[in-house]
Amino acid sequence: MTRQRLETGRFGEELVVKHLQQQGWRVIATNWRCRAGEIDIVAQEDDSLVFVEVRTRRSDSFGTPEESITPRKQARLRRLGATYVQRSSWTGPWRIDVVAVRLHSGGRAPDITHYRHAVSGGD
Repeated sequence: MTRQRLETGRFGEELVVKHLQQQGWRVIATNWRCRAGEIDIVAQEDDSLVFVEVRTRRSDSFGTPEESITPRKQARLRRLGATYVQRSSWTGPWRIDVVAVRLHSGGRAPDITHYRHAVSGGD
């Protein structure tokens, strides 16, 4: 992965963390890793644990952020969520959300679109 792509991804994740906190969510972890991969954000909304996949794009030249969540990526997110729940003491409901971030040039504010329950397979 190129340095610019990594920086874009990190920037998008930072925006989403702030966005979720402004919505009253409690962010538990960022970039949680295990052997199967990484969860961008682990957060709690009310009584639900939420695994948040952040997809950030500077343009739609290679597809929209939403289009980048392939069936393979969805399966990986389900495995990662199940692994996190198994390793933690969490016993309540959980789900997987996707947040798409579109960055704009010229200082225009980014667009943030939050898709709740975007990937089926949580409780």
